[in-house]
Amino acid sequence: MNVKRLFVVTVALQLMVFATGGWAQEWHNLVEQAGVNGSVNWTSGIIQAVGTGAPPEEAYGKPNARPMALRAAQLDAYRNLLEIVKGVRINSETLVEDFMVKTDVIKSQVEGMVKGAQVVKKEYLSDGSVEVTVHMSLNGGFAQLVLPAEIQQVEKVRPIQEVGKTPPQPVEPLAPETQDVVPTPEAVIYTGLVVDARGIEARPAMSPKIVDETGREVYGSAYVSREFAVQQGMTGYAKDLTAAQQNTRVTNDPLTIKGLKTEGPGKSDIVVSDADAGKVLSSSENLSFLQKCRVMIVLD
Repeated sequence: MNVKRLFVVTVALQLMVFATGGWAQEWHNLVEQAGVNGSVNWTSGIIQAVGTGAPPEEAYGKPNARPMALRAAQLDAYRNLLEIVKGVRINSETLVEDFMVKTDVIKSQVEGMVKGAQVVKKEYLSDGSVEVTVHMSLNGGFAQLVLPAEIQQVEKVRPIQEVGKTPPQPVEPLAPETQDVVPTPEAVIYTGLVVDARGIEARPAMSPKIVDETGREVYGSAYVSREFAVQQGMTGYAKDLTAAQQNTRVTNDPLTIKGLKTEGPGKSDIVVSDADAGKVLSSSENLSFLQKCRVMIVLD
């Protein structure tokens, strides 16, 4: 009897751990709702849309009723997905819809990607209607199409010298008996960047910028290699600071800084202090993680 009880308790605990882990994983995801028909999960990089369809009245009770309802639901899901995609922020000033109006070619390419979205769920309802869920990735081909053209493939990131400043010239050392030896602190090397942008009403985007208090770019198109931006997105997003700091994207020793305010109409560009900006740009080793898009942003 005791063995049976132990078995039951063990299984119950395992199920609780599994369920809690799944809940926690969803809890820290940054999901932006798009009406009742879908959402954008900025943590997983997935756009989701739901469509429903019913067969024509004259088809009820006939063999082709369910296929006709399924087809109607798929078309509805793709229509809803297109509307959600149009509202995705590319940066703080541009939506995908703004980008689509540039040329008919771009418009048709975006629409083609939407029509190629993956059907991940089909639910047949008791009234004869069907509900279909489709997923489309923000990354990959879609990112390649809509990310700003100034994001280029970067071979190696080097510290950017401030305009108007000449490189330091060598100085003759003082005589040994009068020279004061002052140790120079070494720059701390980090493996990624976490920006805590909670409380400033910041909003996610595919191509955000981080700038210092003078407007100098700390992270953005000037630092990113397009290969990494297309494959995994320019930044990862989360709702929980600890989850962001432990995310494999920023590996094991990220630098955490605080966002002071937002810039731009879309509120996607984040201003950080000059001191924090200096920590990020302190060495070429730190700049290399920016090139690889090892950046997480925490939002409310």
